[in-house]
Amino acid sequence: MKETGIDAYLIPTDDFHGSEYVGDYFRCRAYVSGFTGSAGTLVVAKDWAGLWTDGRYFLQGAQQLSGSGIDLCKMGEPGVPTVEKFLEDLGKKHQGFTFGYYGRVLNADRGNELKDLLSKYDVQFKLDKDLVGEVWTDRPELKPTEIYELPLSTVGKTCEEKLADVRKAMADKGTDYLLITDLMESAWLFNLRADDIAYTPVFFGYTLVSQDEVKLFVMDGALKKDASGKPVLPSDQLNFVKVEDYYDIDKAVAALPADKTLWVDEGTCNYLLSLQ
Repeated sequence: MKETGIDAYLIPTDDFHGSEYVGDYFRCRAYVSGFTGSAGTLVVAKDWAGLWTDGRYFLQGAQQLSGSGIDLCKMGEPGVPTVEKFLEDLGKKHQGFTFGYYGRVLNADRGNELKDLLSKYDVQFKLDKDLVGEVWTDRPELKPTEIYELPLSTVGKTCEEKLADVRKAMADKGTDYLLITDLMESAWLFNLRADDIAYTPVFFGYTLVSQDEVKLFVMDGALKKDASGKPVLPSDQLNFVKVEDYYDIDKAVAALPADKTLWVDEGTCNYLLSLQ
């Protein structure tokens, strides 16, 4: 934080898609604090750190944070401010201070809320620094599992039938493009599954839909490759889907025509992607 000029840094419990459950690579809050509950937000300031969690984890939090130097902030208890109120008070006391978080692991709804809340105090923002990644030397690797298809007898509708329904909703909404960021929604649309998150059969991916094209952005290694090295979806019924590299999604969104409209769920779209 000192090297990057950040005065307060927020570490949430999220991945790039606002998932309810996250894989080992994204357990940054647990790595830094030692608190392993499924819900919690850590704020680290220059001379103080606090972890906010709800009543399910008060006992666990007290045990796991003991001796860490991190205060347990019991959400909903008298005299305990929310994370937002705490940050707002910092903004009031130290106008012009620099607030940071990694904008890939905070959804756009919350990112916009924090921007609106703190901008009036002339707070500076640094959102592109994954500080936990810089200090977590043995961080688990982020790698995909192989994507597989579910049979029609299980899913009920083909991908083309589901796409027709989605495109009708897009037309009714008057939007030209739909960006799907929720992992479960992409899994549902294509009738595909994988094991990228324990106990949640999804794959890391983004989907970009227009009325005449659909693109699926997945990690290298998620799909088998043909003789030419091109990734191939596990069904001939999906030959109309264009497969793109997972990490090219920002570039693809930024390249959309300025006169076209984009429909996106800001509850699952990460903040940095929403800025494209």
